[in-house]
Amino acid sequence: MLSNQLSLEDLSAQINDMRRLLIATSLKKGFTDIETLKYSEQLDKLIIQFQLQSRS
Repeated sequence: MLSNQLSLEDLSAQINDMRRLLIATSLKKGFTDIETLKYSEQLDKLIIQFQLQSRS
C-alpha cells in the first residue's frame, strides 16, 4: 500500500463522517448550497478512492 493511501477502515470512517456532514448541511442550508455541493463532491471522491483500493 502506498504511504499516502488510507486503510479501507479509515476510508470507511471518513465516508461515514462526510455522509453525516453532508446530510446535516443539506438539511440546514439546502441541497443546492455551495457548501452542500462541496461536501457532496468530497464524498464522491472518498467513495471512488474506497472502490479503487478495495479492488487491489
